[in-house]
Amino acid sequence: MTTRTLYYAPGACSLAAHIILEESGLSFEGVKLNLAAGDQRAPEYLAINERGRVPALVEDGWVLTECAAILRHVARTVPEKGFWPTDLREQARADEWLGWLAANHHVAYAHVRRPERYTADEDAFPGIRDKAADTYGDLCTMTEVHLSNGGWAVGDRYGVVDAYLMVFWVWASGASLKFDMAERFPAWHAHARRVAERPAVRAVFAREGLTLPA
Repeated sequence: MTTRTLYYAPGACSLAAHIILEESGLSFEGVKLNLAAGDQRAPEYLAINERGRVPALVEDGWVLTECAAILRHVARTVPEKGFWPTDLREQARADEWLGWLAANHHVAYAHVRRPERYTADEDAFPGIRDKAADTYGDLCTMTEVHLSNGGWAVGDRYGVVDAYLMVFWVWASGASLKFDMAERFPAWHAHARRVAERPAVRAVFAREGLTLPA
């Protein structure tokens, strides 16, 4: 039997990997890292993921990092669950979504939370945060349009993109941005509520101490 360990931090992008692993039915151990305390920079963790980021998935000593890669891998491990499309164009659409979210929403949010990564000038931090928040709002508007038809993100089945979208809903509605998602982005908020109806999602939110969409 394959042994799996997922290293995650509550509310980080690892939330999506945590959800899909819980959905998959595969056995795994979750190891929670406290990013504020610097657990990600501890020598023990850097020996697993030298980048010092979450998530990291360890399978029998084999290590995989980057959330999008973990989502694809877990989905392909349990193809019967249908988390990754079989239609080639829907696969391309899923890849498009994962790339869009990782390269845009994630990067904008990093500027909000970690302006020190982008300048050593502390006087510039407020401006970086404010501009990044505006950018994140614009990105949310674009995502709202793509979710406006209701249903799931790709095709007619729940999949990895839906779990990944939940990360960015959590960030948008959280303490750093405080977007009123129901008011500003009703289609995305409705999507998040559909995702939150799933038992695995509820279990992971409880484990990570997160608030479900109201």
